[in-house]
Amino acid sequence: MVGSRHEAPQINDDDVFHTRNLEQTLQELQGIVKEHEDALNKLRAAPMGRGGRSLPATAPFDIMKAAYDELASTTPYLPFPDSVLPALVALRRTHQTVEETKAYLLTHNESVEDTKRELEVAKADFSNQQVLAHSLRGRIQSLEDGLETRMEMGPDDIAREKIDELKQKKARYDRETSKLLKSLRKFIDNHLAGMLAAEELGGPVVGDMMDVDEQDLVAGFNSQGRVKTAKAKPEGDKRQRRIDEIWGPRDGEGQGRSGEGHDRDEITAASREMRDLTELLLNNLSQSEGDSSAAYVHLPKESAAARFLVRAKVAQFHPKDSSKLRLIDFGRDLDD
Repeated sequence: MVGSRHEAPQINDDDVFHTRNLEQTLQELQGIVKEHEDALNKLRAAPMGRGGRSLPATAPFDIMKAAYDELASTTPYLPFPDSVLPALVALRRTHQTVEETKAYLLTHNESVEDTKRELEVAKADFSNQQVLAHSLRGRIQSLEDGLETRMEMGPDDIAREKIDELKQKKARYDRETSKLLKSLRKFIDNHLAGMLAAEELGGPVVGDMMDVDEQDLVAGFNSQGRVKTAKAKPEGDKRQRRIDEIWGPRDGEGQGRSGEGHDRDEITAASREMRDLTELLLNNLSQSEGDSSAAYVHLPKESAAARFLVRAKVAQFHPKDSSKLRLIDFGRDLDD
């Protein structure tokens, strides 16, 4: 059996040509390096001057001038036509440029992101400005149309239009006032009346005891303002007399209606008193026509309702007569 033999690798002609070019280029570079080394050795071996003296001060400039003159008269070095040196130099320069570009992009990524965000903000602002400009143009056009229409109208038409506008405003204000009064009455009946009744019966002031029920009011309060422990409910007549003494009898009672009308409790009586007081204060303020002295209401006695309005900074007593109370005219400053 014949043993296997390793076949020699075949050498491509292109590889041989490339290798020969590299060797030739290397030889050229080595020759140039050798020439420069010989020139440097000659300069080192040259004497410093006649008699061992140092060279003159202009010697470096003379050497530089001679070198420049020699270079100017010498044909510059150029590689042979088939040399790979230009390709290597171009490749190195291209690689250096690519690396510098990558580094530049990495260092400017944050700047690019910031610029993009600023661009988005500028686009949004521009869009808002366009919308605002469109609205302003529409408003200007409507005003111009209205002005032209009013110029065509006579004095009577303008007066009639103004009267209609004022009537519409008055109707709107009346609706809003009615809505506010309903909300006020609902607040008084559902939340405030119980706390007012508790304060009137000797309990805590309004706001200190939020949950007040009828049983607490029936039991009453001790000197510390706490709910008494009721062993038995007071008789109906005694309770009604207490309600009448504190809040006064109901309108129409005692006119041949014996037994009727005595169905009030403390919360209902306190609610009625608060509603009557606020209604009277509002009426006096609206009828005073800016005269603060005419807006006062005479109080037959100081009550929890009056004290609550003063603490809430809604009303104030007369500076010289504590039996007079009036609402604070918040709208007067706006009118002025």
